[in-house]
Amino acid sequence: MYKKILVPMDGSELAECVLPHVETIAGGCSTEAVVFLRVIEPFVMTSGYFGADFSGEEIARINAENEKSAKKYIKKLVERTNYGSVKIEGKTVMGRAAEAIAEYAKNNEMDLITISTHGRSGISRWVWGSVADRVLRSSCVPVLMIRAPGCGPGT
Repeated sequence: MYKKILVPMDGSELAECVLPHVETIAGGCSTEAVVFLRVIEPFVMTSGYFGADFSGEEIARINAENEKSAKKYIKKLVERTNYGSVKIEGKTVMGRAAEAIAEYAKNNEMDLITISTHGRSGISRWVWGSVADRVLRSSCVPVLMIRAPGCGPGT
């Protein structure tokens, strides 16, 4: 049923709480591939923000460092993950997180997106936003949202 599963990762423990769920789904659904995706949001700073001006070279260096760090994280995650005969892949893309995740899933014919969420609601969700919620609303691919351990309603 779920031949290709996309698992967005941001490098946090919260994001990794989906891993046991992905392993179970992959083992029970004849999954062929699991793709760990790390989206690198480009560093953008308007001139004079907090008194700092960044040159184009400095911004390019920051983006290159962020990309290098993301690739290193995904590589380690792939190396330490074993779901039997399931092919484990790691990918990185540049862009805005929710949009890049939904686009990647569509363009690569993924069957399921499995993503973690804080489960925030109310004002904290309005202030912090929710990548998982935006993925859910923008994706044509089914999305399985996993709440973080210890999460409660309204937190």
